[in-house]
Parts: sequence; structure tokens; C-alpha cells
Amino acid sequence: MVEKDQIIKEKMDHSGIFDFSAFYSFAHQWFKNELYGVFEEKYSEKVSANGRDISIEWKAIKKLSDYFRIEHGIKMNITGLSDVEVEIDGKRKKMNKGKIEIEIKGILLKDAESKWDTQPMFRMLREIYNKYIIPARVEALEDKVIADVKTWKEEMKAYLELTGKR
Repeated sequence: MVEKDQIIKEKMDHSGIFDFSAFYSFAHQWFKNELYGVFEEKYSEKVSANGRDISIEWKAIKKLSDYFRIEHGIKMNITGLSDVEVEIDGKRKKMNKGKIEIEIKGILLKDAESKWDTQPMFRMLREIYNKYIIPARVEALEDKVIADVKTWKEEMKAYLELTGKR
């Protein structure tokens, strides 16, 4: 059985002016640059009188070995998204205004392909392996998961702050 350990959960909010499609591409490209596979599990959009409400869920997966895999669960809720026109460096540009709420979870999976689950003896050996042989490696990978989540969050915050302040 796959062992899923949620290592970290971070949240962030941003309200103001930003370019939604550029932000979406930037967030997606960050994972691609870090060699994650990104899968969009949900994209829904509702149009109302006060703008569009968009809900997005991604799963970013990175296989580290036959035994370890990192998964990030990303949920983005954008509310009140409306089109606005702003002036940047003397030129008019179309942007968006709204509120973004983001939640990202960092998960470390052990025995990601359930290879050690075929027999009771293998399950016992897996427990010994996890507890006595690789705890330092697990700790290092947990630190990597935390670093990736915090780095992604900070990059997204910085991007939104930069595009909103122009």
C-alpha cells in the first residue's frame, strides 16, 4: 500500500489587479521547469453579475525513484474576476481584477507503485526499510517537499505583487 505523508500545507490570498492568463501560465510553467508533470483535475467557471468565479485543481507529480514520489495538490479559487483596462508605461493594457485564493499541499509518497505489498513478508521488510535504513533520506526528501512548496508560493506571491503594482 502506498504510504502518503502530507508534509506541508500552505495558503495564500491576493486581491487586486493581475493578468489571469499570464498568472496561470507562470504557475504551470514553474512546475514544468522543476520537472513535474502537471495534471489539471478540475476547471470550472461560473459567470455572474459581479464577474467570473473560477475553480482549478492541479496535481503536480515528480517521480524521484521507484520507491519515492512527490505530489503537490494545488487548489485555486478565483472570485469576482472581471476585465479592466490599465495603463502600463503609457500604454493601455487589458488586465483582470479579482481575488485569488490558493492552497498547496506537499505530499511524499513511499512505495509509490505498491511493489512491496505483494506478500506479508515484503510489507514487514518495507517497515524495517523505512524505520531503520532510510530515515535520513526520508527526512531530506521531506525538506525538498517543504522547499518546493514554499518556493512556489513565494514565486506566485511575487508575481502577483509585481503585476499588480505596475
